Amino acid sequence: MRPGGFPRFAAPFIAPLALFFVVCLLLGAIFTGSTALGAVVGALATAALLTVLAAKHRRLTSGTVVRFSADGVELTDAHGFRVRLRWPDITRVDAVDTRLADPRSIGRPGGVRVRVQPLRSVGLVGWGERTVPAGVPRWVRDRLARVPVDPATGRPEVAIPLSEFDVRWESGPMGAWVRHHRPDLMG
Repeated sequence: MRPGGFPRFAAPFIAPLALFFVVCLLLGAIFTGSTALGAVVGALATAALLTVLAAKHRRLTSGTVVRFSADGVELTDAHGFRVRLRWPDITRVDAVDTRLADPRSIGRPGGVRVRVQPLRSVGLVGWGERTVPAGVPRWVRDRLARVPVDPATGRPEVAIPLSEFDVRWESGPMGAWVRHHRPDLMG
């Protein structure tokens, strides 16, 4: 994955981080008896959470790789996910939503509720193979179980978000691979 892009990676977490800051500020103010100290507690706690996000982003960008070959396209990441699409099984170039966190909203009913939005990019979609690491959360397994399956082969619909690697992938080497093997996909 291309280095950088941390602001785009962190953008879906802005609302939960803001809520986290407010909660920490209130708790800090209550326990210290000072609004100023509460703001410092909130800022330090939120900075610590941002540091965790930055470490996860660094691990993601350094461990996520997309490979093109005569057989097709394969994406692997540092967590153990692997997606493979053979050239004949790619059905389209389309929008791809990459979900980084549980899609359920958090917060009090009737109060402030927030959720993390998926990253939207453009990539290859088709009937392929997916390997999922054993320790993924239940919400990931539930989401993957609802993915459409090709009636003829039983393979799930998978996606490889190429613009996460290069925003201008269509005019670069990745686009050249797609044009060479599947010119029908590149209108």
